[in-house]
Amino acid sequence: MTESTPELVAAARLRNLPTRLLSLAAMHSDRRVNEALGRVDARKWHYAVLATLDEFGAASQAELSDRTRIYRSDLVAVINELTDRGFVERAADPSDRRRNVVTLTRQGRRQLLKLDKLLAELGDEVLAPLTEAEREQFTRLLTVLLRYHDQGM
Repeated sequence: MTESTPELVAAARLRNLPTRLLSLAAMHSDRRVNEALGRVDARKWHYAVLATLDEFGAASQAELSDRTRIYRSDLVAVINELTDRGFVERAADPSDRRRNVVTLTRQGRRQLLKLDKLLAELGDEVLAPLTEAEREQFTRLLTVLLRYHDQGM
């Protein structure tokens, strides 16, 4: 066997195993996202926090953790990084001084728009072999899978 394309190297049961294919596609996408964000000194968790604050408004760290699925202990470091860059502000909650409320800044909103553009371009690259209709269907199917499996969490 002189060719080394995945179709010829992997056993048929591997080539046709949906969970494996999903995992490989996710690993490729994750690697590309991390590389692209790294080039602009950002991370996936930065994007998740900025997007969540933009959509839902100011939130406690606990709310952000629940909405972004970032562990609370990890979220503290993310918020510290975003605060240091001027993308978010953290202040004591006036109604409960034990809690912190995190707010998106104008600079954070500008960063979010830059990351939106970057990730849209990357999505086009990763999903290049699919038509627009296939991309929409793929997204719907992934959403169905995630909603189903979230019920058990």
